[in-house]
Amino acid sequence: VGVGKAVRLALAADTVSIVVMEIVDNAVMLVVPGAMAAGLLTWLFWGSLAFALAVAFVVTTPVNKWIIGKGKGHAVVHGHH
Repeated sequence: VGVGKAVRLALAADTVSIVVMEIVDNAVMLVVPGAMAAGLLTWLFWGSLAFALAVAFVVTTPVNKWIIGKGKGHAVVHGHH
């Protein structure tokens, strides 16, 4: 696989999924009171992060299913390895 095709495959495979996950994750962190100001050593930070990532997983799973259904996505591009 050439460099150009590899870049296109990588972008098509993961970009939409990552963007959706990050938007949802950050939005949840913003609405949890005190989460953005919590320190790394606090339960609030880690609990909020775990909750935000769980919500992002639930939202992103159908997005990934849709991407794979269109013949795109990380699982589909493994044939190019």
